[in-house]
Amino acid sequence: MKKQMRDMLKKGDFRVNGSIWVEGNGTRFFGPGPVELLQLIEETGSINQAARKIGMSYKKAWEIVSRLNETMGSAMVVTATGGEKGGGSTISAEAKQMIAWYQSLREKFRKFMEQETEKIQ
Repeated sequence: MKKQMRDMLKKGDFRVNGSIWVEGNGTRFFGPGPVELLQLIEETGSINQAARKIGMSYKKAWEIVSRLNETMGSAMVVTATGGEKGGGSTISAEAKQMIAWYQSLREKFRKFMEQETEKIQ
């Protein structure tokens, strides 16, 4: 980074910040929101309960699940209907792998942002 730029940034409390997501077919489909939704579906066994926990409508949650399943070409969320307990949902092994990969990617991105912030402080 040029000295002039570094000097300009030293005049304030600046930091490098951002978010990271994955796009498929030109559309964002995997990032912090979908990851949280998947984790809560796994925890609660329900798309509806997971959506409620993060203050999201069931319709929006279902749209995210549908987009995930469609973009990945396989079921990331597996639903079961009916039965004594009224059905439920779980996430696939592929979804668990995607979550782990995304969390690793996010950690690398966090470290990158920290390194860049140190350069301007």
